[in-house]
Amino acid sequence: MDEIKKIGVIGAGSFGTALGMTLTQKGHEVTLWARRTEQIEEMRRTRQNPRYLPEIPLPETLDLTDDLQEAVTDKDLLLMAVPAQTFRGVFTQVSACMDARTPIVNVAKGIEKGSLLRLSEVARQILPEVRYAALSGPSHAEEVARALPTTVVTASEDADLAIAVQDVFSTERFRVYTNEDLIGVELGGALKNIIALGAGISDGLRFGDNAKAAMMTRGITEMTRLGLALGARAETFAGLAGIGDLIVTCTSMHSRNRRCGILIGQGKSVPEAVAEVGMVVEGLSTAEAAAALSEKCQVEMPITHCIYHMIQGSVNAMDAVKLLMGRERKKENIIL
Repeated sequence: MDEIKKIGVIGAGSFGTALGMTLTQKGHEVTLWARRTEQIEEMRRTRQNPRYLPEIPLPETLDLTDDLQEAVTDKDLLLMAVPAQTFRGVFTQVSACMDARTPIVNVAKGIEKGSLLRLSEVARQILPEVRYAALSGPSHAEEVARALPTTVVTASEDADLAIAVQDVFSTERFRVYTNEDLIGVELGGALKNIIALGAGISDGLRFGDNAKAAMMTRGITEMTRLGLALGARAETFAGLAGIGDLIVTCTSMHSRNRRCGILIGQGKSVPEAVAEVGMVVEGLSTAEAAAALSEKCQVEMPITHCIYHMIQGSVNAMDAVKLLMGRERKKENIIL
């Protein structure tokens, strides 16, 4: 591949900003784009991202813009860092002004509602020849921005692209592995957010460590089941994009999904919980898509369905616990 020097980061939320900082500090020429002019003006004025990463200074050489064409044109690589449910709309705009040969690295973790497509599939609908890689794993933006040690995985159907992404993003504090299982890496990153909601709800109900351990263990089983039905490899869910991301998202207060779940478990409505978190909670939309996929693929996912019905308001937290604990007794099987 040609040398990658100029990078456009599409989305100035917490993770887009953190990765933009990491790439800038490594010596790349980075342009960070945000849709809202007032956000960019505030970031230029303060040299911080006060809403998403307060009190963390931005590198002086990190370029900031609200002009999408400026962020996309004449770039060697584009990093997509927008919420999963807005990916289609933003990438449609990006594709209109990008060179079709420019590689795309996506860090959003979700499944599109309605179409039930992974984001690589959405990208290919818009730009069939897209060169696409996913970057996923346990990587809270708050820690990445402070250069705390972080390890992630990149996956692509193009092995050369995965290696190039590994080279571009790797630093002394940000280690990148490669993986050929794009389906598994995408699904792991998306589905763990549902289980994190459940772990948060359990914490909000003060159910203790035993319940959370069960939620995580049976949750990874559900994630693996659906992954296998959709063509992923089981071992991917035992890696960084699976159990690794699940652990950090279910246990950290940096996790929006866990924090939202805690508030729901404490009795707040979903809209109230989302408003208090103040950022996009990807697991809410992913729960709807995953529940639909499980029915389509005839895959048993009881935790996912209970969380989805709680979000919809058709069952409360205590009733969901009774449903899960009172299910037919079975042998433990890791996958089936």
